[in-house]
Amino acid sequence: MSTAVPEKSTVLVIGGGPGGSYAAAALVREGHQVVVLEAAKHPRYHIGESLTAAMRTYIRFIGLEEDFVKHGFNLKQGALFQLVQGMEANWTDFQARIPDYETWNVVRSEMDNLMFRHAEKQGAVVFDETKVDNLEFENNGDPKTARPVAANWTNKKGQSGKIHFDWLVDASGRAGIMSTQYLKNRVHRESFRNVAVWSYWKGIRATGRPFSFYAEVLTDKKGWAWFIPLNDGTVSVGFVTHQSTFTERRAQTKPDGAKYSITEHYNNQFQWAPHVTEFVSGGQMIPGTTHSASDYSYWAKGYSGDHYRLVGDAANFVDPFFSTGIHISISGGLAAAATICSSMRGDVDEKTAGKWHDMKVGMLHLRFLLAVMGAYRRMDLEQQNFDYAAELLCQGPEYFNHTFINYRDVIRKQRKDPNDKREEWTAEDVHHMMDLFDHFFDSRVDEPDVSEVIKEHGMQSISIHAPILGAIKIDEMAGGSQMTKNVLWKYDARKLFGPEVEIDSLKRQALFGYVVNIEQGKLGLVPPRDGDMVVQLKETLCETCHSDICHCSH
Repeated sequence: MSTAVPEKSTVLVIGGGPGGSYAAAALVREGHQVVVLEAAKHPRYHIGESLTAAMRTYIRFIGLEEDFVKHGFNLKQGALFQLVQGMEANWTDFQARIPDYETWNVVRSEMDNLMFRHAEKQGAVVFDETKVDNLEFENNGDPKTARPVAANWTNKKGQSGKIHFDWLVDASGRAGIMSTQYLKNRVHRESFRNVAVWSYWKGIRATGRPFSFYAEVLTDKKGWAWFIPLNDGTVSVGFVTHQSTFTERRAQTKPDGAKYSITEHYNNQFQWAPHVTEFVSGGQMIPGTTHSASDYSYWAKGYSGDHYRLVGDAANFVDPFFSTGIHISISGGLAAAATICSSMRGDVDEKTAGKWHDMKVGMLHLRFLLAVMGAYRRMDLEQQNFDYAAELLCQGPEYFNHTFINYRDVIRKQRKDPNDKREEWTAEDVHHMMDLFDHFFDSRVDEPDVSEVIKEHGMQSISIHAPILGAIKIDEMAGGSQMTKNVLWKYDARKLFGPEVEIDSLKRQALFGYVVNIEQGKLGLVPPRDGDMVVQLKETLCETCHSDICHCSH
């Protein structure tokens, strides 16, 4: 590690978490000079210990796959969702038919340090315990329009200084220096104003699916619990409730009038989680490991600007339910690296590159927001009966249209009035989509049923990259077979995530006329070629800009 922060860098990355480290590694592997400033000292504690299915495809691109696998994180085979008490838990097998969908549960301090040090090994100049206090903008201009050009920093040694840069990647976590201090464009989602409380256990057995993630709705429908076995032999066990529930329960007192400690409050939650209680029976909670955090959900009115990109929690945060935080961070980190590379080379103008990043990060957020809403809807949580359409559409029609373009034509066919050809999405359309996603958690579908449907209708019928079928087409294909309907509905729901899952998703859907060329040495934006998504959407692509939603002037 270098001992002195340089006075100049081509790219400054603020934050050495997964998103910042990933962006840094991707950029230096393209030959760019990168400095990373991280406020904490690695390895540092962090919650968020369960990874989404396609992590391997991302770490492979930056050359981390071998070291990551050798580290010994628990291989996560899938996830169990007990979203309705009294019904069978829904099992999602991450590797079923897609071998590359292999992922892990991780001790975050170990994973984050591994990624931070990997960025350094690739050539980034990294510093931990070094905090960016403020930014300076070109000609002392308005931060909402001017380009950031320098950062003032201090470190734990009492040193301070200034670093100038050409490009900024803000991966500063929930602090979000650009969004909160300068752009002031962060918007909190009140219906997801949740609080998590958790602790660590040892000496307890697995769920019956070794090392899988497990989530259980609380019996009073006021929240949910998680259970995550980790590679250090411990298990992370936590509870998520709305802030109002958390506040109400924390206000309760013991018979003698004394207040419950946070650990006592945590232990009280097990009365509403019978399955998790069974899992931890015979184990021991590790003293001093109880934590709580306000996992508030938020988004921003823009994730990029002139020579800067927002990444990870610095941009937005959905909810802890589907463990989407790391996925959005590293995918956003790759989008930032690709758009910066292209803008540097002059492949595209900076405005287009920034718009591409902005759209991709917004789409990631919306798609996973749909997933969390679907889960919460299935759990029928008492304090989160929100307006799904309003929550999804409030971030702007352009984000929404791009995110769910594969479903647009299907939805039109399902409208009550077959002559309704409106382009804009209605609240009814959104609720139809929520009805579709509800099938994602259908526990009636098992592997023999899926094999039978493939035998009759082909692999294309369930492929995550195939077009969404919709209710009308599914009824036609299934005939009178309820089993076939169940399978096709479940895989249709999975297709809503097809464009966002693995790294190749970045080269399947054209945004503003470009996809990402995911090739070391040539990372950047390029016009679409004969890729999967381009072929599937050929009829809807503009012949001039090759975009699924035309942005040409004609």
